[in-house]
Amino acid sequence: MAAKGSLPSSDPGRAGGTERHWWTLIAVCGATFMLLVDITIVQVALPTLQRSLHASFSDLQWVISAYALSLSAVILTQGSLADRFGRKRIFIIGVAVFTLASLACGMAHSPAQLIAARAVQGIGGAGMFATSLALIGQDFQGSARSAAIAVWGATVGGAVAIGPLVGGALTSAFGWQWIFYVNIPIGVLTLLVSRRMVNKVDPGAKRLDWMGLLTFSGGLFLLVLGLTKGNDDGWSSHRIVATLGAAVVLLVVFVIVELRQERPMFDLSLFRKPAFTGVSIATFGIGAGMFAMLPYLTLYLQNDLGLSPLQGGERLLPLTTLSFVVPLASRPLTERVPAGMTLFVGLAISAVGIWLFTGLTVASNWKALLPGLLVGGIGVGLANPAIAKIALGVVPPQRAGMASGISNTFRIGGVATGVAALGAVFQHRLQSTLHGAVGGHEAPVLARAIAAGGTRAAAKISGGRQTVVMAAHHAFVTGMNEVVMVGAVTVAVGAVFAMLVRRKDFYSRRRDGYRPPVQRDLVPEAVG
Repeated sequence: MAAKGSLPSSDPGRAGGTERHWWTLIAVCGATFMLLVDITIVQVALPTLQRSLHASFSDLQWVISAYALSLSAVILTQGSLADRFGRKRIFIIGVAVFTLASLACGMAHSPAQLIAARAVQGIGGAGMFATSLALIGQDFQGSARSAAIAVWGATVGGAVAIGPLVGGALTSAFGWQWIFYVNIPIGVLTLLVSRRMVNKVDPGAKRLDWMGLLTFSGGLFLLVLGLTKGNDDGWSSHRIVATLGAAVVLLVVFVIVELRQERPMFDLSLFRKPAFTGVSIATFGIGAGMFAMLPYLTLYLQNDLGLSPLQGGERLLPLTTLSFVVPLASRPLTERVPAGMTLFVGLAISAVGIWLFTGLTVASNWKALLPGLLVGGIGVGLANPAIAKIALGVVPPQRAGMASGISNTFRIGGVATGVAALGAVFQHRLQSTLHGAVGGHEAPVLARAIAAGGTRAAAKISGGRQTVVMAAHHAFVTGMNEVVMVGAVTVAVGAVFAMLVRRKDFYSRRRDGYRPPVQRDLVPEAVG
C-alpha cells in the first residue's frame, strides 16, 4: 500500500514503486520546462543575435522556423519510434540530443551554424514532446494521474510565462549564448533522473512510416523555404514557383501514402469527424496567427523602440503571464461550458487582442501594445486547454495518442508556416512603403536591413540621414500594422472552424460502448 500522502502506483508489484513514479514525473517536467522555455526565450534574443552574427532577416526567421519545422515534422515519427523501441529510450535520446544541440547553438559563430543546431534541437525536442505525457500515463492511474498531469500542466504554463523574462535577463547580463547554455545543466539532471524510469514497447509496432516522414517533412520544408525566400527571389520567379509547387506535390503524395498505410503515422480517418477537423484548423490558426507573431513584436520592441532584451521580455509578460493564470482561474467556469464554445471564445478574444495591436505610428511607445497583450493573454489562456480537451475528447480513447500528435503537429507546424508567411508580408510592406520615400533602387536593400536590424540599421546604411531614418520608422510600423492584421484574420478563421465542435461530438463511455484503450494510448503523447 502506498504511503500516506503519496501518489499511488499504477502497478503496485512493479519494482521501484511510488518513489520511481515521482522520479518519472520530475524527469518529464524537467524536459518539458527546457523544451518550452526554449521557444519563448529565443524570441527575445533575436535582435541581439542579428547584431552579433550579422544575420539577415531570413536568418532570423529560420532561427525560429528551423526548430519548429523539425519538431513538427518528426514528432509523429518519434511517437512511432517510442512504440517500437520504448518510451524511456526515445525520451532519453531526445533529451541528450536536445542538450548537445543547445551546446552547439551557444557555440555557433555564424547564422548557418545556429540554424543547423536549432534544427537538431527540434529533432531532440520531438522525442521529448512525443513521450512526456505517455510516460506519466504508464506510471500513474486514476486520481494520481490527474495530479501528475496537473503538475505537468503547471510546468507548461510556468515555462511559457517566464520564458521572455529569463531570455531577456540572460541576454542582457551574459550574452545570447546563455539562452542555450542554460539548457545544459537542466538536461544533464534530467538524464540522471530518467535512469529510474521503465522502458515499454508496443509489440505491434514493426516498421516505420518512412514514406510518410519523407513526404511530410519535405513538403513542410519546401513550403516554409518558398515563403521565406519569396520576397528576395520574386514571387513569380522560377525558383519560388518550383519550390512552392514541389511542396504541394509532396504534401499530396503524403496524403496518398497515409491513406494506403496499414499503420500510418498520420491517421487521416480522424478528419472524417468535423469536430476533429475544426479543432485541428483552429490549432493551426492560433499557431500561425498568434504565436508566430511574437517574434515580430520582439523586433518592434527592440529594433524600432530601442528597448533592451530584458526590457523587451518584461513588456511581453502581460500576455505570457495571463496565458498561465487564466486556465487556472477559469477552470471552474470552463468545466461547465461546452469545450467548443470555450475554444471559439478564446480564439475570438485572441483575434481581438491581435487587432488591438493595429494603429501603431512613429510616435507610439510600448504602451500601445498593452491592451492587445492583456486581451490576447486572456484569449490564449482560454483556447489552449480547450484545444487539448477537444482534440482528445472527439476521438475514441484508443486513438488519443495519434490525435494528440496530430494536434501538436498542427500547432508547431502553424508556427513554422506563420513565421515565414508573416515575414513575407512584413518585408513586402517595408519595401513597398520605402519605394515611395527613398526610391526604387535603394528600397529593397534598405527593406532587408530594416527587417533584420530595425531603424538603427537604416541609420547606419544611410549615414544618419534623418529623412531615411524617419522613412524607416514609418515603414517599420506600417509593416507591423499589416502583420498584425493578417495575424488577427488568421486566428479569426480558426475561430470560425472552432464552431464545428459540438457537445454531441465527444465520446461517452456509456453512449459509445467502446472497449478500454490499450496501454500505449491511455494518455496523449503531448498536449500543446
